[in-house]
Amino acid sequence: MSSASSHIVFDDIFTIHGIDKEGKKFDRVSRLYARSRNYEMDLSLDYNTELFPVSEGQTIAMALASSLSRTAGPTAGADAADTEDKDRDVWRPDGKGRRGLEEDYDYVMYGKVYKFDGGTSEIVTVYASFGGLLLSLTGSFRHMANIVLGDPIFILIRK
Repeated sequence: MSSASSHIVFDDIFTIHGIDKEGKKFDRVSRLYARSRNYEMDLSLDYNTELFPVSEGQTIAMALASSLSRTAGPTAGADAADTEDKDRDVWRPDGKGRRGLEEDYDYVMYGKVYKFDGGTSEIVTVYASFGGLLLSLTGSFRHMANIVLGDPIFILIRK
C-alpha cells in the first residue's frame, strides 16, 4: 500500500476487463470494470470518456486519498491549524498553489464515501460518489481499513 507519510488510503494497479457491460446510459460517461493485480480487488467506476478515454485490456493505476497534500501533517493543536491553512491552496486553478498529488495523475475527482457493505466477514464493498459518478470497490477489508465512511475522498488515476 502506501507509506505512513502520505494521505493515500488505498492504491493498486487495475486491468480493465469491461466497459459499459449493461449498456451506455449517458453520452460522455461510461462505467469501467477492473480487477487489481496486487490485492485481488474488483472495481466499478463511472468516468468522463472525453477527459479520460480508456479501453478494455488497458492497465491503470488508481489511488484513493484523503487529501491532495503530498505529506501528512500534524493532527492536533496549533500546528494542525497552520498545516490546514497551508494545505487549503494545494490545488488552485491559476497554478499558483503548492503542487500536490494531482500532478502525478491524469484524472482526479473529489467525492465522498457514502456506504460500506459487508458481504462476508472478509470481503467488503466501499461505495463513493464523485458528483454522481459512482465508485464501487470490493475486496478484503484489510486493504481498505484506512477508508472511512462519510469522509471526503479523492480518486486519482493514471495510465
